[in-house]
Amino acid sequence: MSRERLYIYDTTLRDGQQTQGVQFSTPEKMQIAAVLDALGVDYIEGGWPGANPTDSEFFDAKPQLKARFTAFGMTKRAGRSAENDDVLAAVMNAGTPAVCLVGKTHDFHVETALGISLAENTENIARSIEYLVAQGREALFDAEHFFDGYKANPGYALETVKAAYAAGARWIVLCDTNGGTLPGEIGAITRAVIDAGIPGTHLGIHTHNDTENAVAGSLAAVDAGARQIQGTLNGLGERCGNANLTTLIPTLLLKDPYASRFDTGVSLEALKGLVRVSRQLDDILNRVPFRQAPYVGASAFAHKAGLHASAILKDPSTYEHIDPGVVGNDRIIPMSNQAGQSNLRRRLAEAGLQVDKGDPALARILDIIKQREAEGYTYDSAQASFELLARAELGRAPAFFEVKRYKVTVERRKNKYDRMISLSEAVVVVKVDGEKKLSVSESLDETGSDRGPVNALAKALSKDLGHYSDQLADMRLVDFKVRITQGGTEAVTRVIIDSEDGQGRRWSTVGVSPNIVDASFEALLDAINWKLLREGQHA
Repeated sequence: MSRERLYIYDTTLRDGQQTQGVQFSTPEKMQIAAVLDALGVDYIEGGWPGANPTDSEFFDAKPQLKARFTAFGMTKRAGRSAENDDVLAAVMNAGTPAVCLVGKTHDFHVETALGISLAENTENIARSIEYLVAQGREALFDAEHFFDGYKANPGYALETVKAAYAAGARWIVLCDTNGGTLPGEIGAITRAVIDAGIPGTHLGIHTHNDTENAVAGSLAAVDAGARQIQGTLNGLGERCGNANLTTLIPTLLLKDPYASRFDTGVSLEALKGLVRVSRQLDDILNRVPFRQAPYVGASAFAHKAGLHASAILKDPSTYEHIDPGVVGNDRIIPMSNQAGQSNLRRRLAEAGLQVDKGDPALARILDIIKQREAEGYTYDSAQASFELLARAELGRAPAFFEVKRYKVTVERRKNKYDRMISLSEAVVVVKVDGEKKLSVSESLDETGSDRGPVNALAKALSKDLGHYSDQLADMRLVDFKVRITQGGTEAVTRVIIDSEDGQGRRWSTVGVSPNIVDASFEALLDAINWKLLREGQHA
């Protein structure tokens, strides 16, 4: 039996850019568009031509896409023809094959925000869509505030979308603009629109996540008959964000009834790159990936409890709803003071350390973990440090180099503009290949700004490690977290460092000390040693 077509419309570059603190450059937009195109979405909405220089420059670049490249704008203004509206002209001049125009469908907004009559608004919608179609563009009508409008005045809300459809719109997109409509309401109202004469094959859904229901609302609309879903990567969007495509896409491909009923255009092979796509966007935004994100989060397939880990050893489906590899993710068995020996053996096996069930080292490792966590360490989220600890207890920890001493200084001084600035400097002495090496580094970046003592330490430590240095060239620190685990004069600092390399590996290490620099250095050492282990280096 042939499957129905369900279309995926991405608005990361437009609605996603409305996220507080997010502003894409033109090269970043090009990069994201290429990633989305490779994933296999049907539509890529690039922004609003003429609204800002970056969007205009992006459309002028005319990215070559397999997806339907779409420009966003608004319906013509009252008192002007579609042909003579300069705002609409800027959108048309972008030359995209598809154009999505937003228009009012809630009577309150028409009369209060626009200050025009309901009839004038409907006329503006119809004439704008007619103009798009006459110019050979695929027309989409973004029915703003549709669900709120329908609940307030169903007759008028339906009048607006029926006018757009009659004028030739390929898609009528029902928008939950304020994000407050619950999934049951979305399903019922979508069915009402279909019953009013607009086929589901011409209906789209655009939800916001203000009640944490954007994904559920989108699925409810599909259940009711809508055949286009709009959303953003990682759920970017204004306020609480939009429907998250990194959740919706795998749900549609892997979960029935959607998987057996619909073809989305995204292949199972492309789905294996979903984690990489999600993290690539976070890298562009310089954001830490959300660990608990469904499907793509680092903790999405983490099994902490000993009971769970024991069952996972026998059959992963006991506590996993899908194979993590299907979306490019990994199973993690974290180590903590809740861990049992089943948990420990599984985690060791994943690190390539085979240990017999009755080996007394297992009990010793668990005791060390519990003792260290009492001191402030955490191995739940620092898997690389756990592996190094276990290797040391098992006698399988290579000694790549030895740190003989290190020193960090922070100086405050005036620059040539008579402004006080900081300068951090680190000195590290290591013994590697039987030879002592001294390295000195400042923490200044290319702009001359101080990046702090930990940055200086990281640069000095990795500056000259003999023949190991080449293996560390693609390693970078991507996150640095500090927590005080005790208060008062006996405060203990815990530092967790996330590192990444050019091969896409990401790992976490932990250090604990009353001194934040010592804690940071301990975590840095673990990060470098784990990297060298993974590069197959030997002491």
